[in-house]
Amino acid sequence: MSKYKPAILVYLGLKCTEVCRPIRQIKKEGSHLPEKRMSRQDNKYLFTGLPVKEVHFFMFIIGERINGMCKDIADAIRARDPRPVQKWARRQEICGARYLDLSTGPLVKDQVKAMCWLVEITQEVTDLPLCLDSTSFDVIEAGLELCKRPAMINAVPAEWPKMERVFTMAKRYNAAVIGLAMNEQGIPQDADTRVALFMELVAAASSYGIPMVKLYLDPLVLPCNVGQAHGPEVLLALRQVKLLADPAPRTVIGLSNISQGAKNRTLINKTFAAMAIANGLDAAIADVCDAELLETIATARIIMNLDPYCDNYIDAYRKTV
Repeated sequence: MSKYKPAILVYLGLKCTEVCRPIRQIKKEGSHLPEKRMSRQDNKYLFTGLPVKEVHFFMFIIGERINGMCKDIADAIRARDPRPVQKWARRQEICGARYLDLSTGPLVKDQVKAMCWLVEITQEVTDLPLCLDSTSFDVIEAGLELCKRPAMINAVPAEWPKMERVFTMAKRYNAAVIGLAMNEQGIPQDADTRVALFMELVAAASSYGIPMVKLYLDPLVLPCNVGQAHGPEVLLALRQVKLLADPAPRTVIGLSNISQGAKNRTLINKTFAAMAIANGLDAAIADVCDAELLETIATARIIMNLDPYCDNYIDAYRKTV
């Protein structure tokens, strides 16, 4: 093991036993890192002369706040006022978001123009990649055409006509894709059916040449106050995703859904986040400005042996004192 601690990688959301590749290159590429592990002979990728052993992802957050369901964002879209949108873009980046989710909401008359406007004004103040969130694939594609960095498509169910449209877009725009554990029959009750739908998504993505590193499978979290039985099934489905392919697809959840309509939402969200990390969660669409949630994630990573130097835990603690 190198005598140098990889503290410089804390900001980037990476765990690395020894430093590889120029740090600016890693930061520029963001979440789309290659699967290849560099050997000691790959000297052109080394910096400070240290060989690389491995680079891993850990759970990251897609900032959820730029959403037309929020009153301030809805008002900003109607008035074409960039200030609220840009304020939340900057704030979520500072808090550590890896992507920014953009949603016009369902009440906007011309969602294509609204999405294009959101993409443009958000990219004026941040270089973070965007997660384009809409039930209309025309809206998503209009946004993809304007994205400066590879984006994420949110989302596609396990329905073949829709998968064909989305994976074709993903290939054209080099985008990641969130695949949903649902089809024409709706959201399954049990983990096995969720995993069966995941298998369809994996097969479709593979047929279009989408790498598994860019496929994020969402088992679909339901509010615990109305769908309590779904919680254990979601966790079981997360565990089974890692067996579907090699390399395995990523996993993602809409974390805030678990507490929708409940009291003490922060407690529910952070508890479920820790449980999901223990079951293999890679990403969450969540409130990245929730300090208690970030502290819980950092602590869960220690318990799961995902942060051997405890750098992220220490960093999260320092921000609260």
